[in-house]
Amino acid sequence: MPITIKYFGAIAEATGITEEKVDLGDVDSIEQLKSICLAKYEAIGDLSFQLAVNQSLSSKDALKDGDEVAFLPPFAGG
Repeated sequence: MPITIKYFGAIAEATGITEEKVDLGDVDSIEQLKSICLAKYEAIGDLSFQLAVNQSLSSKDALKDGDEVAFLPPFAGG
């Protein structure tokens, strides 16, 4: 299952990249993806972040082919 993962702010600095395309195989949930990324990039484990799927902050759990997942740092409006 190919998806795009985007990293922003301090998360991008910690991973050393801003975007990657990955094929997740049998991974089909946002929690599984989060666990994989935390194992791959241990430095982001100490950071606060939210996940957005297809530019929507939601509790969507299932992932599908072509989804875009963004790791977003805390942000403030103003």
